[in-house]
Amino acid sequence: MTVQNIFLVGLMAVGKSTVGRQLADALGRPFFDADHEIERRAGAEISWIFDVEGETGFREREASVIDELTQREGIVLATGGGAILREDNRRHLASRGLVFYLDSPVDKLVARTRRDTKRPLLQGGDPGKILRDLKAVRGPLYAEVADHRVITDQRGAGAVTRKILRLLEQQNNKLTRSNT
Repeated sequence: MTVQNIFLVGLMAVGKSTVGRQLADALGRPFFDADHEIERRAGAEISWIFDVEGETGFREREASVIDELTQREGIVLATGGGAILREDNRRHLASRGLVFYLDSPVDKLVARTRRDTKRPLLQGGDPGKILRDLKAVRGPLYAEVADHRVITDQRGAGAVTRKILRLLEQQNNKLTRSNT
């Protein structure tokens, strides 16, 4: 039996990377951050990719990374906030692992990104409006692929990680009981 992958989806700044690292450590699994993997392969920051190739070029790179990483076994993957915009990415995530949708109110995300200059979609506008608009479009797509939704607003990364570990344990217990 293969070890099921764990994929984290959600808007920017909900804690996917931090929780993903902690979750991978707790489970003894390799951790991948899709955005960091894209930067590593491109040899450039995401903001540069957006400047030179536009969002379309970035999304092409992202789709390739998502396809490749989701084919591995037993990993924890933090996706970029817009990864679910492509139907292929949604299909790969939903069919190749267990998906956790990390969610937070927009006001918390605005506070977390207040001084962040590395998020291309938040540059040159009202971050609150941008994040509300992104959530309106992406929220239903996250929900579509998610096996579980975890709220991250008042919890630290450790508490969110423990919540996911409890959900995994509950799921494993159900599987064990159904196989006996």
